[in-house]
Amino acid sequence: MSASVVNMLTRMCATIKPAYVWLSPMASSSTAEQKCAVVESTEEYKYVERLIPPTKIPTPPLHDGPAPSGWRPPSVTPDLPYMVRRSRLHNVPVYTDLTHGNRKTTLLRKIEGDIWALENDVKEYLVQLTGKIPLTQVNEVTMSIRIKGHFDKELKEWLLEKGF
Repeated sequence: MSASVVNMLTRMCATIKPAYVWLSPMASSSTAEQKCAVVESTEEYKYVERLIPPTKIPTPPLHDGPAPSGWRPPSVTPDLPYMVRRSRLHNVPVYTDLTHGNRKTTLLRKIEGDIWALENDVKEYLVQLTGKIPLTQVNEVTMSIRIKGHFDKELKEWLLEKGF
C-alpha cells in the first residue's frame, strides 16, 4: 500500500476506536453510565405515534353531496346482476392504460357477479356516447373488463350514477 493510504487508514482507526470502545458492551459500566443516561418518557411518545402510518384506511365520512375533492360516496346499491366494488382507498376502480406509446385502453376492475351483463351495459352506454361499438376484452379470472380507448371519466360518472 502507498503511504497516503496507510496514513488515511491510521486516521480512520483512530477516530473509530473511541466510538467503538464507548458503544462496546464489554466496556466498564461505570464509564458508560457516566457518558449517557436513558430517560423513558411516555408523554413524548405521542409525537412518534403521529409519524407511524395507520394500518388501515379509515372509513369515509357520511355526507350527501360530493366532497370538495370531487369524491362522492356510494349511494344505495342497485339491484343489478353485477357489482363494482370500490378500491381500498374508496375510489371507483376505473383506470387508463397507455402501452406501446399509443395504445389507449380503459380498465374496469373489481367486478362481482355477471361480468357479461356489465360488459353489455358498458357497450350500450359507450355506443350512445360515441356512436361506435367499442372493442372490449372480458377477463373472467381477474374479473376485469378492458375497453379500447380512454373512457375513464365517462365510465366513472356512469358508475357513480348507477350507484356504485
